[in-house]
Amino acid sequence: MPGQKNSPKPGEPPPVERGLCTAGGPAAGGTSDITIEDLRGKKVYIESYGCTYNHADARRLEAILEGLGCRLTGPDEADAVIINTCTVIGATERKMLRRLAAFADRDLYVTGCMPLVQRELINSVCTAHVIHPDEIHERASGVGSPGAGAIGVVQVASGCVGRCSYCITRLARGRLKSAPPEEILDAVRRLVRSGAFEIQLTGQDVAAWGLDRGEALPDLLQAITEIPGRFAVRLGMMHPAPVLRILDPLIDAYASEKMFRFLHLPVQSGSDAVLERMQRGYRAADVIRIVDAFRERYPDMMISSDFITGFPGETDEEFRQTLDLLRRAAFVKVNITRYSRRPGTPAAALKDLPERIRKDRSRALLAEANRIYDRYNERWMGRETSIVATEKNAPGSTVCRNPCYLNVVIKEDLPLGFSGRAVITRNRRHYVIGELVQGASSHPHLRV
Repeated sequence: MPGQKNSPKPGEPPPVERGLCTAGGPAAGGTSDITIEDLRGKKVYIESYGCTYNHADARRLEAILEGLGCRLTGPDEADAVIINTCTVIGATERKMLRRLAAFADRDLYVTGCMPLVQRELINSVCTAHVIHPDEIHERASGVGSPGAGAIGVVQVASGCVGRCSYCITRLARGRLKSAPPEEILDAVRRLVRSGAFEIQLTGQDVAAWGLDRGEALPDLLQAITEIPGRFAVRLGMMHPAPVLRILDPLIDAYASEKMFRFLHLPVQSGSDAVLERMQRGYRAADVIRIVDAFRERYPDMMISSDFITGFPGETDEEFRQTLDLLRRAAFVKVNITRYSRRPGTPAAALKDLPERIRKDRSRALLAEANRIYDRYNERWMGRETSIVATEKNAPGSTVCRNPCYLNVVIKEDLPLGFSGRAVITRNRRHYVIGELVQGASSHPHLRV
């Protein structure tokens, strides 16, 4: 909170002020507080890192700046440089410090998670103004990021209800704050009107939406899917513990033709002992219950996950249990991170495992995850499926999605939002190749 001087309790977010980030503190040298208004009329360059939620903040900041008469430019001609930071793991932190140091001689502004929890670290490499993420949300209109072609992002909540022992994002973003449902619905309507087909609902834990308001995610999804228009919803990351509270109605919500059959369920470990040390609030059997329930209803559903290897104290047997869970749950797309100590978290006091062990376990988990990914893709070979064009990454090809959010590349230039049918012909692991079914009619929504 601005002006707060008391030291935080262990495991709580530190106080954050708006102002100049220098070794002497936010008000060093008698500098007045810095706000987005101070950028009015300038040429601005923005770099953004991290999660979908953080990138959505950057998009909203761009819209605010354009409203202030700013012009978005490249780094060489910019009057001011903004780095939207992420500090989720040590490798990301080091990258942020390199980028900040690279612009240390410029009029530099920092936003995102890093200045909320690591001001002194920023001070060690540069002098930078801090734009508090709260100011972006206060000044922006609604909770949807400006439309970007066929994909629109809606920030449904910030913060979480968890107490994970290793997580610095929890310290940066704080406790759960859900956006009001009417704001979310208005944002979806605006994005659909602007031409977005894929609507991404994002937050640090989307499943927790509404717990602070006496509401629940399945009811929100029902209201969203009743909105007229041609679109499909992709849910962001959902912590297993809140998912368990709403499991049956959440599964029902996925029955709508306006829902991508995609679930991002970060489980982090398959060992109950490790999950307890992580303070995750569930057991491996709970994860299997969730996965089995979804797959029983939607056999082709794509379920992805996140894992941390080499958490302090993880034994060979505990890692084997994680491999077993990965195989049993058959997660299709897996993000694997070697444990990285984060300052201010309870786990930072624990003794790290050797880097060699963390790296070896990461490689073993990745090898198994790739085998599962290939098996899932092979199930689609020769099948005909609905697709919709959402992105263009290379000339002469178009990125499409099918009802289960399968990444289907069509070797043709298709207009964004195009919908039709394709036969899946080749597996490239992280995507598949499809060929259009000529003469097949377009479909207003996705169906396999």
